[in-house]
Amino acid sequence: MAAPLLVPSLLAGDHADLAASAAQAAAAGARWLHLDIMDGHFVPNLTFGPGVAAALRRRTTLFLDTHLMVDNPADFVEPFAQAGSDLISLHIEPACDHAAVLARIRALGKQNGLVLNPGTPVAAVEPFLGLVDLVLVMTVQPGFGGQAFRVDVLPKLETLARWRRERGLAFRLEVDGGVDLQTAPLCRAAGADTFVAGTAFFRATDRTAFRQAIEGA
Repeated sequence: MAAPLLVPSLLAGDHADLAASAAQAAAAGARWLHLDIMDGHFVPNLTFGPGVAAALRRRTTLFLDTHLMVDNPADFVEPFAQAGSDLISLHIEPACDHAAVLARIRALGKQNGLVLNPGTPVAAVEPFLGLVDLVLVMTVQPGFGGQAFRVDVLPKLETLARWRRERGLAFRLEVDGGVDLQTAPLCRAAGADTFVAGTAFFRATDRTAFRQAIEGA
């Protein structure tokens, strides 16, 4: 398992000053920053486009973990790669050639990932585990921040962690949705090593202490 990593989500940051929110994440010792890309179709919300990612790239050196919540992920891979994203993940649910899109992300010199929603069987991503750098398991239905953590998703993390171990794979196992000081240990015990936290991180009185608690530092 990779070293635990706290990844602040800009979805819960100040949308009028995202650069300041990125700076707050860096000041707390975070190394990654999570960008939730929503299209208003795959999920009922709109967030950031490639232009915002490019602007952030000019203002931060943090690793940009870009999560595409869009109906047509293949159309967004190149724009976000050119904008400076370091890792681009797409959902398993939209109809597309997932293997080809994952290969395209790699060909652009970026890390790649697959994401599954709470209601999607974990078997849906199994054929692609040898092709990815990261698997993200949603512990809320994506679309809005601040939702309650779904404990029923933990067995998916356990299954993915077991497959990773049995097959000698090295992908990061990320969790996103309702992650805080109470739920992160549950996810870690189930095998997660990468923890996206938005609301809990940005509302923390001491963000550095929050990160250290999540990472076990």
